[in-house]
Amino acid sequence: MKISIVLGTRPEIIKMASIIDEIKLRGHQLLLIHTGQHYDHEMSDQFFEELELPTPNYNIGVGSGSHGKQTGKMMEGIEKVLIAEKPDILLVQGDTNAVLAGALVATKLHIPVGHVEAGLRSYDNTMPEEINRKAADVCSMFYFVPTTESAINLSLEGILRSHIYVTGNTVVDACFRNLKIAKKRFDLDDLAKDNNNNNNNNNENENFGNLIKLDNILTLTMHRAENVDNKKRMTNVVNALSELTDLNIIFPIHPRTKKQLAEFDLYDKLDSLDNVHLIKPLGYLEFLLLLSKSRLILTDSGGLQEEAITLDIPVLTLRYNTERPETVTAGGNILVGCNNENIVDSANKILNDKEFYSKMVSARNPYGDGTSGKQILDIIEKKLELEMFKIEAPDDIMNSFVTKMTQVIDDIDVSEFEEKNNAVVRIVYSEKQDTMEFPTDNLKLKGKYVLFDRIMN
Repeated sequence: MKISIVLGTRPEIIKMASIIDEIKLRGHQLLLIHTGQHYDHEMSDQFFEELELPTPNYNIGVGSGSHGKQTGKMMEGIEKVLIAEKPDILLVQGDTNAVLAGALVATKLHIPVGHVEAGLRSYDNTMPEEINRKAADVCSMFYFVPTTESAINLSLEGILRSHIYVTGNTVVDACFRNLKIAKKRFDLDDLAKDNNNNNNNNNENENFGNLIKLDNILTLTMHRAENVDNKKRMTNVVNALSELTDLNIIFPIHPRTKKQLAEFDLYDKLDSLDNVHLIKPLGYLEFLLLLSKSRLILTDSGGLQEEAITLDIPVLTLRYNTERPETVTAGGNILVGCNNENIVDSANKILNDKEFYSKMVSARNPYGDGTSGKQILDIIEKKLELEMFKIEAPDDIMNSFVTKMTQVIDDIDVSEFEEKNNAVVRIVYSEKQDTMEFPTDNLKLKGKYVLFDRIMN
C-alpha cells in the first residue's frame, strides 16, 4: 500500500511522526510531500533529522505569501505529485493551508483522504484554521478524531458515524516519543556550557541550560495575531507578568511578537522585569525539555494545550475560545483571555493552592494513551482489506431520507435500532445525564433520544 502524507509546518511533522513510524514499521510505501511553508534548513531537512524521520520525497517549496497565493501554489504542486505517484490514500493532519490544499486536490482526483485530528471546532470563523479544518472535513473519507466530543461535532454535521474513528490524538504519541529523543540528544550541563561560550550582553541570549534548572518555571508563548496585534491585550499580559514575581517566566519570543511589543512601547518594560527571561525561539526538542521542567504554561497556542495536559502541566490559555475544550472540561486548562486579573489570580492559585494544583496536574488526558498512530494504521489496513478505498460514481438510484428524532422505549443498542428502522443514527442524547453521546454500535438506547436519518425506499 502506498500512503501519501502532506506536511507543511512543524506541528504537522511532530504530530505525524508516530504514523510515519508505523508506516515504515509495517512495510508500506511512504510518500512524504513537504509543501515548504517553513522553508529554511532549520524548519525542514534539519527538523526531520532531529526527529529521526525520513527526508520528504518531494518539497514543493511554496515559501510564505498570502493565504490564496500560498494555497494555490500548494495545490498545483501537490496535484502534479499525486497524478504521478497515484497513492492509495492521502493523509493530512490538523488545520493548516497544507491540509486544505492536500485534501482539496486529493478528493478531486478521487484519492481517499484521511484527516488526522478531524472534527475540532472553535466556532470562530475569524480564525483561518477553523475554515481549513472544516473544508478538509468536507473533503475527507476517513475521520481520525481525538475525542468523542470531536466525533459528535462531525456527526451533527452529517458525517456518517461509520467513517468516524475515535483514536486519541497523535500529540500524545509525539510527546512520549520526542521527549525520549530530546533527553537522549541534550545534556543540561552541556547546554549550559555551550550557551556560556556563546553568550553576550543581549538578554535574549540568556543561558538556556541554566534557566531550565530554575524552580517554578512558567513557560510563555504568544503568537496569535488577535493578541500580539492588540495593544490593550499585550499591555494586560505584560502587567500580569510583572505581578507574578514568584515565577521564573521563560519566554522564547517570536520575532513578530517582539516587533509588536516594541511598537507598543512594551518591550523595554518586559525586558526589565527580573522574573522574566526573554530568550530566542528554541528548537522543538529543546522546547519540549523546557515544557517538561515547567510548573505552569501560559500560551495562546492550540497544540500546546494538548502537550501540557499530556505532560501533566497546568496551562492557562490566553484565548477566549478553544477548539480543545476537552482540556478545559478535564480540568487541566483554564481560559483566561488576556485579562490581567484572570491571569494573575489563576497563576497564583495554581502556585499556592496545593489541592488545586494537584487536581490540574492529575487531570485525565482526553487524548488517549499514546497509541494513536498504531490505531490509525490498523484502521487503514482494515479498510484496504475490505476494499473501502474505492471512490466510484454510484450505479444505484439515490434513496431519499428523512431526519427524525425519537425517544427509544425498547432495550436495544445502536446497531439494532439502525437495522430495525432502516436508519443511520447521528447522535444520542441522554436526558437523565444531560449529555450527548457518540453512537457506537453497542451503545444502549433505552430511555434516550436519538437523532437519525431514515432511508426511504
